[in-house]
Amino acid sequence: MKDSFRDILSKQSSSEDMEQKKSSSESLERSSKTALNKQVGGNHYKDCKIQPIDFIMENNLTFCEGNALKYITRHRRKGDGARDIHKAIHYLEMILEIEYGEK
Repeated sequence: MKDSFRDILSKQSSSEDMEQKKSSSESLERSSKTALNKQVGGNHYKDCKIQPIDFIMENNLTFCEGNALKYITRHRRKGDGARDIHKAIHYLEMILEIEYGEK
């Protein structure tokens, strides 16, 4: 099975830890502080079974595709859900315009 983006970063972090010969407790503490293991401004993504960043990176989504996915994923979890749906629609409209020439 192919490693996820998060697994690859975790392995890289572990490899660097071994090279630096730090204690195992320091290694565990540092690996849990990677950028992918924290979220700024809430937990609306961390509560997902598959976080949007993992799906976006694993599937090589474009900027617009990734943002549409991000807003769809969080619309029920964060504040003004309707606004997030409008943002997702906006990114989908940009895809139609940029990739398919629809205006």
